[in-house]
Amino acid sequence: MQKLHPDEVTIDAVLVHTLLADQSPEWKDLPLQPIAPPGTDNVMFRLGDSLALRLPRTEPAAKNIEKECQWLPKLAPHLPLPIPAPVAQGKPSEVYPLPWEICQLLPGKNLSVSHLDDLQQAAKDIGGFITALQKVDTTNAPTCKRGLPLSTRDAETRNAIAQLGGEIDTKQATAFWDHVLSLPQWESKPVWIHGDLHPGNLLVSNDHISAVIDWGSCGVGDPAVDCMFAWTVLDARSRHIFRNIVKPDEATWERGRGWAFTMGIVAYPYYKVSNPTFAKVAKRAMDEAMRNGV
Repeated sequence: MQKLHPDEVTIDAVLVHTLLADQSPEWKDLPLQPIAPPGTDNVMFRLGDSLALRLPRTEPAAKNIEKECQWLPKLAPHLPLPIPAPVAQGKPSEVYPLPWEICQLLPGKNLSVSHLDDLQQAAKDIGGFITALQKVDTTNAPTCKRGLPLSTRDAETRNAIAQLGGEIDTKQATAFWDHVLSLPQWESKPVWIHGDLHPGNLLVSNDHISAVIDWGSCGVGDPAVDCMFAWTVLDARSRHIFRNIVKPDEATWERGRGWAFTMGIVAYPYYKVSNPTFAKVAKRAMDEAMRNGV
């Protein structure tokens, strides 16, 4: 399995078979198949016909396993689209020093290697999904970095702009980033957010979004980050539909555009060589965000 990060744990099928034999022997004889495209935080394997095995690549990513196992079963009943259902949680061991999990396999193909013809339907699907998510009770819910102000990403965003000096208009990019940093901040009650709504975290089937996966960035905070979907997936026409469903105020909408930009411009140079599939997703996000907003 190709490594994407310098501090990444080595993960392969031999390791997975060892973990299953030691901790989940009831599934050790099921067929095992890598799931493509590769995730940036986790390596995924299909386990038999109905399960998926998820192993974090790094220690920071591993911190999300316990959060997801605790909170996804509580969120799922309130949401109109399927999300991962944890089945078992693996423990760190001598062969693999991080927690890992087994979850139900969800239907559909990853949008980063697929296509949606009906973006207006996608706008309705995810618009309704976000609206439902924001209504879920936040009592004792975890905070998350993606729910914090955009200013927390200032240094890495400006560094990425500088790295892409030969590929983008850095003056325009800097002016746009300065604009979104100057916007009014979220001062209302924090709400639940997914935090990472881009093609790599969406499954599609029969030209519909069939599931929302990878909740490592979830928690409560500023809802602007989930508006990034408008620029990571949608076009100008479907963007209007999405906005009319979610109903963000102007500043929240523009901060969402800023989130699409910073996610894209930071990820693009980092993954351009090691993960071209995700680099394409990232470039699309930053390019769309840089165009005139709705």
